Amino acid sequence: MSSPRPDIMLEVSGLEAGYGAAQVLFGVDLAVGAGEFVTLIGRNGMGKTTTVRSIMGLLRPFAGSVRVRGREMCAARPFHLAKAGIGLVPEGRQVFPTLTVRENLIATAANHSASDPSMPARWTLESVFALFPRLAERAGHLGSQISGGEQQMLAIGRALMTNPRLLILDEATEGLAPLIRQEIWSCLARLKAEGEAVLVIDKNIDDLVRIADRHFVLEKGRIVWQGSNEALRADPSVVDRYLHF
Repeated sequence: MSSPRPDIMLEVSGLEAGYGAAQVLFGVDLAVGAGEFVTLIGRNGMGKTTTVRSIMGLLRPFAGSVRVRGREMCAARPFHLAKAGIGLVPEGRQVFPTLTVRENLIATAANHSASDPSMPARWTLESVFALFPRLAERAGHLGSQISGGEQQMLAIGRALMTNPRLLILDEATEGLAPLIRQEIWSCLARLKAEGEAVLVIDKNIDDLVRIADRHFVLEKGRIVWQGSNEALRADPSVVDRYLHF
Protein backbone atom coordinates (compact mmCIF):
# COMPACT_ATOMS: atom_id res chain seq x y z
CA MET A 1 0.00 0.00 0.00
CA SER A 2 1.31 3.45 -0.91
CA SER A 3 2.08 5.87 1.91
CA PRO A 4 -0.41 8.72 2.54
CA ARG A 5 0.20 11.91 0.60
CA PRO A 6 0.72 14.90 2.93
CA ASP A 7 -1.05 17.23 0.49
CA ILE A 8 -4.36 15.32 0.73
CA MET A 9 -6.50 16.85 3.45
CA LEU A 10 -9.39 14.40 3.14
CA GLU A 11 -9.62 11.07 1.35
CA VAL A 12 -12.84 9.04 1.38
CA SER A 13 -12.77 5.53 -0.10
CA GLY A 14 -15.52 2.95 -0.53
CA LEU A 15 -17.85 4.72 1.89
CA GLU A 16 -21.10 2.87 2.53
CA ALA A 17 -23.69 4.24 4.94
CA GLY A 18 -27.38 4.53 5.62
CA TYR A 19 -30.08 4.58 8.25
CA GLY A 20 -31.13 1.28 9.77
CA ALA A 21 -31.66 -1.21 6.97
CA ALA A 22 -31.88 1.54 4.33
CA GLN A 23 -28.52 1.92 2.57
CA VAL A 24 -27.90 5.40 1.11
CA LEU A 25 -24.22 5.39 0.10
CA PHE A 26 -22.71 2.69 -2.09
CA GLY A 27 -18.94 3.01 -2.22
CA VAL A 28 -18.38 6.78 -2.33
CA ASP A 29 -14.85 7.91 -3.20
CA LEU A 30 -13.68 11.53 -3.06
CA ALA A 31 -10.66 13.57 -2.04
CA VAL A 32 -9.75 17.16 -1.22
CA GLY A 33 -6.18 18.37 -1.54
CA ALA A 34 -4.46 21.18 0.31
CA GLY A 35 -5.77 24.53 -0.89
CA GLU A 36 -8.40 22.93 -3.15
CA PHE A 37 -11.99 24.11 -3.52
CA VAL A 38 -14.00 20.95 -4.23
CA THR A 39 -17.75 20.43 -4.62
CA LEU A 40 -20.03 17.49 -3.91
CA ILE A 41 -23.11 18.07 -6.04
CA GLY A 42 -26.27 16.28 -7.13
CA ARG A 43 -30.02 16.48 -6.90
CA ASN A 44 -31.91 16.33 -3.61
CA GLY A 45 -31.96 12.99 -1.85
CA MET A 46 -28.85 11.57 -3.54
CA GLY A 47 -26.80 11.20 -0.35
CA LYS A 48 -24.78 14.41 -0.08
CA THR A 49 -25.67 15.20 3.54
CA THR A 50 -25.33 11.52 4.45
CA THR A 51 -21.79 11.67 3.06
CA VAL A 52 -20.98 14.70 5.21
CA ARG A 53 -22.53 13.12 8.30
CA SER A 54 -20.50 9.97 7.72
CA ILE A 55 -17.27 11.93 7.28
CA MET A 56 -17.89 13.94 10.44
CA GLY A 57 -18.69 10.97 12.68
CA LEU A 58 -22.34 11.96 13.04
CA LEU A 59 -23.37 8.72 11.31
CA ARG A 60 -21.47 5.46 11.64
CA PRO A 61 -20.68 4.08 8.16
CA PHE A 62 -21.32 0.46 7.26
CA ALA A 63 -17.95 0.23 5.51
CA GLY A 64 -15.20 2.31 3.95
CA SER A 65 -12.35 4.60 4.86
CA VAL A 66 -12.18 8.26 5.91
CA ARG A 67 -8.63 9.58 6.10
CA VAL A 68 -7.77 13.05 7.38
CA ARG A 69 -4.21 14.00 6.38
CA GLY A 70 -3.45 10.30 6.04
CA ARG A 71 -4.89 9.28 9.40
CA GLU A 72 -7.76 6.79 9.38
CA MET A 73 -10.76 8.36 11.13
CA CYS A 74 -13.74 6.40 9.86
CA ALA A 75 -16.42 6.40 12.59
CA ALA A 76 -14.33 8.67 14.83
CA ARG A 77 -16.38 10.88 17.13
CA PRO A 78 -17.16 14.41 15.89
CA PHE A 79 -14.85 16.16 18.36
CA HIS A 80 -11.95 14.01 17.13
CA LEU A 81 -12.66 15.15 13.56
CA ALA A 82 -12.68 18.76 14.78
CA LYS A 83 -9.36 18.26 16.58
CA ALA A 84 -7.95 16.74 13.39
CA GLY A 85 -8.71 20.02 11.63
CA ILE A 86 -12.09 19.67 9.93
CA GLY A 87 -14.48 22.57 10.41
CA LEU A 88 -18.15 21.96 9.58
CA VAL A 89 -20.81 24.45 8.54
CA PRO A 90 -23.85 22.19 8.93
CA GLU A 91 -27.07 22.19 6.98
CA GLY A 92 -29.55 24.40 8.81
CA ARG A 93 -26.75 26.56 10.36
CA GLN A 94 -27.40 25.36 13.94
CA VAL A 95 -26.12 28.50 15.65
CA PHE A 96 -26.62 28.76 19.41
CA PRO A 97 -29.83 30.83 19.65
CA THR A 98 -29.38 32.00 23.26
CA LEU A 99 -25.75 33.10 22.84
CA THR A 100 -24.70 36.38 21.29
CA VAL A 101 -22.86 36.49 17.98
CA ARG A 102 -19.62 37.12 19.85
CA GLU A 103 -20.29 34.25 22.27
CA ASN A 104 -21.12 31.88 19.39
CA LEU A 105 -17.72 32.62 17.88
CA ILE A 106 -15.77 32.39 21.12
CA ALA A 107 -17.46 29.08 22.00
CA THR A 108 -15.64 27.22 19.22
CA ALA A 109 -12.31 29.05 19.30
CA ALA A 110 -9.32 26.74 18.85
CA ASN A 111 -6.19 26.47 16.74
CA HIS A 112 -6.41 23.09 15.04
CA SER A 113 -4.36 24.16 12.01
CA ALA A 114 -1.20 24.85 14.03
CA SER A 115 1.37 22.15 14.67
CA ASP A 116 2.38 24.19 17.70
CA PRO A 117 -0.66 25.26 19.81
CA SER A 118 1.27 28.32 20.99
CA MET A 119 1.40 29.71 17.44
CA PRO A 120 -0.91 32.67 16.76
CA ALA A 121 -4.28 31.61 15.37
CA ARG A 122 -5.06 32.68 11.81
CA TRP A 123 -8.77 33.09 12.54
CA THR A 124 -9.69 35.27 15.50
CA LEU A 125 -12.69 37.40 16.38
CA GLU A 126 -11.04 40.31 14.59
CA SER A 127 -10.33 38.41 11.37
CA VAL A 128 -13.83 36.85 11.29
CA PHE A 129 -15.38 40.29 11.83
CA ALA A 130 -13.20 41.61 9.00
CA LEU A 131 -14.49 38.83 6.73
CA PHE A 132 -18.10 39.42 7.80
CA PRO A 133 -18.57 43.07 8.86
CA ARG A 134 -22.29 42.40 9.45
CA LEU A 135 -21.33 40.12 12.34
CA ALA A 136 -19.23 42.86 13.91
CA GLU A 137 -22.26 45.17 13.74
CA ARG A 138 -24.40 42.55 15.47
CA ALA A 139 -21.83 41.18 17.89
CA GLY A 140 -24.13 41.72 20.88
CA HIS A 141 -27.27 40.26 19.26
CA LEU A 142 -28.47 36.77 20.15
CA GLY A 143 -28.22 34.07 17.52
CA SER A 144 -32.01 34.01 17.38
CA GLN A 145 -32.19 37.75 16.70
CA ILE A 146 -30.22 37.89 13.44
CA SER A 147 -31.38 37.11 9.91
CA GLY A 148 -30.93 33.78 8.13
CA GLY A 149 -28.13 35.21 6.03
CA GLU A 150 -26.37 36.54 9.10
CA GLN A 151 -26.82 33.16 10.79
CA GLN A 152 -25.08 31.51 7.84
CA MET A 153 -22.22 34.00 8.11
CA LEU A 154 -22.07 33.19 11.82
CA ALA A 155 -22.02 29.45 11.12
CA ILE A 156 -19.09 29.94 8.72
CA GLY A 157 -17.32 32.23 11.15
CA ARG A 158 -17.85 29.77 13.99
CA ALA A 159 -16.28 26.98 11.91
CA LEU A 160 -13.36 29.24 10.96
CA MET A 161 -12.76 30.00 14.64
CA THR A 162 -11.61 26.39 15.03
CA ASN A 163 -8.83 27.30 12.57
CA PRO A 164 -9.49 24.22 10.43
CA ARG A 165 -7.26 22.67 7.81
CA LEU A 166 -10.40 21.82 5.81
CA LEU A 167 -13.75 23.61 5.84
CA ILE A 168 -16.88 21.62 4.88
CA LEU A 169 -20.09 23.49 4.05
CA ASP A 170 -23.35 21.56 3.71
CA GLU A 171 -25.85 23.60 1.63
CA ALA A 172 -23.72 26.72 1.74
CA THR A 173 -26.36 29.20 0.49
CA GLU A 174 -29.66 27.31 0.78
CA GLY A 175 -32.66 29.55 1.37
CA LEU A 176 -30.73 32.82 1.25
CA ALA A 177 -31.68 35.95 -0.67
CA PRO A 178 -29.66 36.52 -3.87
CA LEU A 179 -27.66 39.45 -2.48
CA ILE A 180 -26.74 37.50 0.64
CA ARG A 181 -25.81 34.47 -1.47
CA GLN A 182 -23.39 36.60 -3.48
CA GLU A 183 -21.86 37.92 -0.28
CA ILE A 184 -21.30 34.35 0.91
CA TRP A 185 -19.75 33.36 -2.45
CA SER A 186 -17.46 36.38 -2.33
CA CYS A 187 -16.26 35.32 1.11
CA LEU A 188 -15.71 31.74 -0.07
CA ALA A 189 -13.73 33.02 -3.05
CA ARG A 190 -11.56 34.95 -0.63
CA LEU A 191 -10.99 31.82 1.46
CA LYS A 192 -9.91 29.96 -1.66
CA ALA A 193 -7.57 32.79 -2.65
CA GLU A 194 -5.99 32.56 0.80
CA GLY A 195 -5.34 28.83 0.37
CA GLU A 196 -8.11 27.38 2.52
CA ALA A 197 -9.11 23.80 1.60
CA VAL A 198 -12.89 23.72 1.14
CA LEU A 199 -15.51 21.06 0.37
CA VAL A 200 -18.89 22.57 -0.55
CA ILE A 201 -22.36 21.18 -1.11
CA ASP A 202 -24.66 23.60 -2.90
CA LYS A 203 -27.24 23.74 -5.67
CA ASN A 204 -26.05 26.97 -7.31
CA ILE A 205 -23.95 25.48 -10.09
CA ASP A 206 -23.29 28.82 -11.81
CA ASP A 207 -21.68 30.14 -8.63
CA LEU A 208 -19.76 26.94 -7.94
CA VAL A 209 -18.10 26.82 -11.36
CA ARG A 210 -16.77 30.34 -10.84
CA ILE A 211 -14.78 29.21 -7.82
CA ALA A 212 -14.27 25.44 -7.72
CA ASP A 213 -11.22 23.45 -8.79
CA ARG A 214 -12.89 20.03 -9.00
CA HIS A 215 -16.35 18.46 -8.74
CA PHE A 216 -17.81 15.15 -7.60
CA VAL A 217 -21.34 14.34 -8.77
CA LEU A 218 -23.43 12.05 -6.57
CA GLU A 219 -26.36 10.07 -7.96
CA LYS A 220 -28.28 7.57 -5.82
CA GLY A 221 -25.42 7.20 -3.40
CA ARG A 222 -22.66 6.71 -5.99
CA ILE A 223 -20.12 9.08 -7.53
CA VAL A 224 -21.14 9.03 -11.20
CA TRP A 225 -18.86 11.79 -12.49
CA GLN A 226 -15.78 13.58 -11.25
CA GLY A 227 -13.49 16.03 -12.92
CA SER A 228 -12.01 19.48 -13.11
CA ASN A 229 -13.94 22.70 -13.35
CA GLU A 230 -12.86 22.99 -16.97
CA ALA A 231 -14.17 19.49 -17.74
CA LEU A 232 -17.56 20.29 -16.21
CA ARG A 233 -17.83 23.52 -18.18
CA ALA A 234 -16.93 21.64 -21.37
CA ASP A 235 -19.60 18.95 -20.87
CA PRO A 236 -23.06 20.49 -20.39
CA SER A 237 -24.59 17.00 -20.52
CA VAL A 238 -23.35 16.38 -16.97
CA VAL A 239 -25.51 19.22 -15.68
CA ASP A 240 -28.46 18.08 -17.80
CA ARG A 241 -28.25 14.47 -16.63
CA TYR A 242 -27.43 14.85 -12.96
CA LEU A 243 -27.86 18.39 -11.72
CA HIS A 244 -31.14 19.76 -13.01
CA PHE A 245 -33.51 20.11 -10.09
